[in-house]
Amino acid sequence: MGKTFNVGHREAKLLSKIESSKERERGRAIHAVRENIDMFSNKVSMALVENGIVETLSKNAIQEQIGKSLDTLCKAEDFDIDFQIAPFRTLVQNPNVVSIYLTAFILEKLINHRDVVDVFGSDEDIYHCIQKETEKLLSGPRR
Repeated sequence: MGKTFNVGHREAKLLSKIESSKERERGRAIHAVRENIDMFSNKVSMALVENGIVETLSKNAIQEQIGKSLDTLCKAEDFDIDFQIAPFRTLVQNPNVVSIYLTAFILEKLINHRDVVDVFGSDEDIYHCIQKETEKLLSGPRR
């Protein structure tokens, strides 16, 4: 006869705390983006162009597209966000929701934009470029 495993109170409490902290961090990241969409989209598009990841005819068009994507992220349901990032969630361990969402956007949609000549670098390179700017945004002054 097989042994049944029941999660005890301590384990359940620990799992709940881990899940709560992940949800809090996700909400904090999305809130920070919501408050700074224009500035953040400018910094991300500039970083992508300056690092040679995105070759474009118009940096402003890329900034506008990233801004629209961030606006969509801020208004999206959790299911829609998870669906968008599903193919990339194993890209890095414990990814930031904003960075992984923008990485998915660049690789799936922005790459086909008329002003984008080409996208260079690996998926990880794109993620880490965006993550640097996301970390700067999140480490800024807290209110």
